[in-house]
Formats: sequence, structure tokens, C-alpha cells
Amino acid sequence: MDETSRRILRLLQKEPELTVAEIGQRVGLSHTPCWRRIKEMEKLGIIRDRVIRIDPKMVGYDVSVFCFVRLKQHDEETLLEFERAVRAMPEVVQCYSMTGEHDYVLRVLTSSVRQYEEILKKALLKLPGVGFVNSSFALDELKNTLEVPV
Repeated sequence: MDETSRRILRLLQKEPELTVAEIGQRVGLSHTPCWRRIKEMEKLGIIRDRVIRIDPKMVGYDVSVFCFVRLKQHDEETLLEFERAVRAMPEVVQCYSMTGEHDYVLRVLTSSVRQYEEILKKALLKLPGVGFVNSSFALDELKNTLEVPV
């Protein structure tokens, strides 16, 4: 990947509303070559999608919880079932498979501690293979970015 493609990526991350013509102008390309580069990066999976970021607190999700999950067993079927179930939960906004003491870390958005308790009892503890969930409540969000340093 050359510097021009990196510049395109930086622009798209900071200003996703820019048109292809505007991006091309800023990086020194005409419309068509710029469009081709963007399409190629989309095809390769470098550009996964373009999103609008919403402030969770502004829409009623005041509580962010990090859930550290350990599974009872680690066979392929259990792992796949757990991951499939987590992907289907809208409250879970991030999920990472981990090394070390925990198998997964989930970030759950909720409107209150009471609502999280319900999510924990009715959903998280009932996910396939779950043996243990340890929850930590975020006090404040200092940095949360989707930008990749390219």
C-alpha cells in the first residue's frame, strides 16, 4: 500500500462524507483513479464499511460494562455456538476472543445497572458454554475511536 492509498484511508476515517472527487482532489488524483483505489480497498477488505457513530449516552445507554467470560469447555462446537449467540445480542457492541485468564471480553451497553443485571441473568449467563462472567463497569470513557493509524 502506497502513501496515496494511506492518505485516502486517513481522509475517509476523518471525513467519511467526502465525495470521491473531493478525496481525489486532496490526494492529487482525478475522480476515476481515486474511485478505483477506493473500490480495490473495499474489495480487499481494507475498507470494511462506512459508519455513522452515535453517542450511546445521548440515546439512553449511560452504562458501559466490560464482561470477562470463561467457558466451561473449549471444543469447537461450543466456541462457535457462543460466538454466534454473542453476535446476535444487540447489547453486546464489542467482543474479543482472548488469551490468558479469560476466553472472551465483551463490551455491553445498557441504560442502567438494573438493566445490566437483567441482561446478565437472562442472557449472558445462558450463553452456550458459559462457566463464569466477571463484570466491570466503566466509570468514564477517555478514548474510543475507530480510526486505524495508517
